Amino acid sequence: MKPKAQKICLIIFLFLVTLTMVMPDFVLAVLPLDQTGISDVNRLPSWGATGPKELIIKILNVLLTVAGLIAVLFIIIGGFQYILSGANEELAERGKKTLQNAIIGIVIIILAYVIVNVINTALG
Repeated sequence: MKPKAQKICLIIFLFLVTLTMVMPDFVLAVLPLDQTGISDVNRLPSWGATGPKELIIKILNVLLTVAGLIAVLFIIIGGFQYILSGANEELAERGKKTLQNAIIGIVIIILAYVIVNVINTALG
């Protein structure tokens, strides 16, 4: 696949991923206020948290989820690089390195998620 075609495919893929992340906001914007679960529009969103500790943990979980999605995206990109490298050893090595780094990233993200939840459980 030519580099220009790869860039176009990547842009389309990223657009679709972004669209799926943004789509719930459009759906909630159509609902009446009483069906969204928001009782006071002027209040900051709390994502159901009752205190600052719960809010911080929910934010960390969202950030870890986003990081995990990015790592999975890099696994897909590395797989495409490796598969489409053909006989080019340099591209195959780059694809292997991308896969290796993405897997290391996923392991770190999973460990961070476990640590956050263990600390949350320990603090009660």
